[in-house]
Amino acid sequence: MHPAALPRTIFDSDHELFRTTARTFAEREVAPHLDTWTRQGHVDRELYRRAGELGLLGIAAEDKHNGGGIDDFRFHAVLIEELCRVGATVVTMNLSGFNDLVAPYLISLADDEQKRRWLAPLCSGDLIGALAMTEPGAGSDLAALTTTAIPDGDELVLNGTKTFISTGTTADVFLVVARTDPAAGRKGFSIVLVEADTPGFARTGPLHKVGLSAQDTAELTFDHARVPRANILGNENDGFGYLRGNLPQERLSVAVTAMAAMRRTFEQALDHTRDRTAFGTRIADFQANRFYLAELATDIEIAQTFVDRCVLDAAHGWLDEVTAAMAKWWVTELQQKVVNRCLQLHGGYGFMTEYDVAKDYLDCRGSTLYAGTTEVMKEIIGRKLTRQ
Repeated sequence: MHPAALPRTIFDSDHELFRTTARTFAEREVAPHLDTWTRQGHVDRELYRRAGELGLLGIAAEDKHNGGGIDDFRFHAVLIEELCRVGATVVTMNLSGFNDLVAPYLISLADDEQKRRWLAPLCSGDLIGALAMTEPGAGSDLAALTTTAIPDGDELVLNGTKTFISTGTTADVFLVVARTDPAAGRKGFSIVLVEADTPGFARTGPLHKVGLSAQDTAELTFDHARVPRANILGNENDGFGYLRGNLPQERLSVAVTAMAAMRRTFEQALDHTRDRTAFGTRIADFQANRFYLAELATDIEIAQTFVDRCVLDAAHGWLDEVTAAMAKWWVTELQQKVVNRCLQLHGGYGFMTEYDVAKDYLDCRGSTLYAGTTEVMKEIIGRKLTRQ
C-alpha cells in the first residue's frame, strides 16, 4: 500500500485469518495459471475443487452443505481483494460469481433435496453453476425477458435463448430465469434449475470478449427442454422479487472487484513512475504526473471509504438497491478513469499486452456493463429520488 492509503477498519482478526488462506490460494493456485487459462478460454475445473477444499466457495452456506456457515459479506470481499491483488480479476467472475450470484438463491430458496443435489456439490467444487438471466433482446431490463418455462403436468417446457452467460460453457447446472406464466407480467417469472445434459438444451461458446478472456461466456438455447416442475427455486411465479432482492449483493460484488482491481493498477503505475526516467528525471517528479497521481490516489481513497460502508451494510443485511446502484456505477466508472490514466503514465509500455496495465485496460471495460449498466444504475437512483 502506498503511504497515502488510509487504514481500513471493517475487518477483524477472523477476516484477516481468512485473508491469509485466500492470499495463499491466489498466489499458489491462481496466479501461476492465468496465462494458460487466458489462452484456453476458461479456468480449469480443478480450481473449483481446490477452492471448495479451502472453504472459499459457498461461504454463507451451511456447513452440512459444504459451506462456510458464515453470513458475512466481508469474507466475500476479502476473497475478491486477494484475487485482484494477484491480477486475477477474471477469476472473481468464477468464484465470487458463485458466492454472490448463484449461491444466494440456493441458500435462501432451495428445499432440502435441492440443496443436497446441487448446493452441496457446488460448494465443494464438484459442480459448476451459472446464473442465466440476460437475453439477446433483454439485459438490464429484466421485465423484458422472453424465455418461457411453461408448466405441463409435473414438468416445465423451456423455450428461449440466453446470452452473455458467465461460465456458460463449463457449468453443470444453470439457474434460468424464465416466464412460467407469460400473461402475468412481472408476477409470472420463476427461477428454474436446468442441468447441462438436459435434452433440448444447447450452448454456444466461448463468446469472444474484449477482455476477461479466461472467463468463459456462452449463449444458451432451450428448444422444448423439459425439466421437473420440482426444479423451481422457491415459489413458482415469484422469481422477479427474488431477483430484485439479490441484485444489490451482485452489484456490490462488482463494485468491490472494480475497487480492488483499480487499486492494484494504481500501485503498479506508481511504482513505474518512481522507477522510470525521462530527460534525466523520474516520471513521478514531473508536476503534471504528480498531480495525476495525487488525483487518482484521492479518488481511490474516497471510493474505498464508500465501498467499505456498503460492505458493512451488506454484512449486516442493510444494503438496499439504491445504495448498491450508487456504488456499482460510481466505482466502475472511476475504474475506467484510473486505469486509463495509469496506462498513460506507462507511456508506450502501457500499449503492450505483456504489461499488466494493458490487460487491466481490456479487462475493466465490461464492469460498467454487466450487472446493470451505468445508465440503468442512475435510473434506479433517479426513480427513488423523484418518487412521490
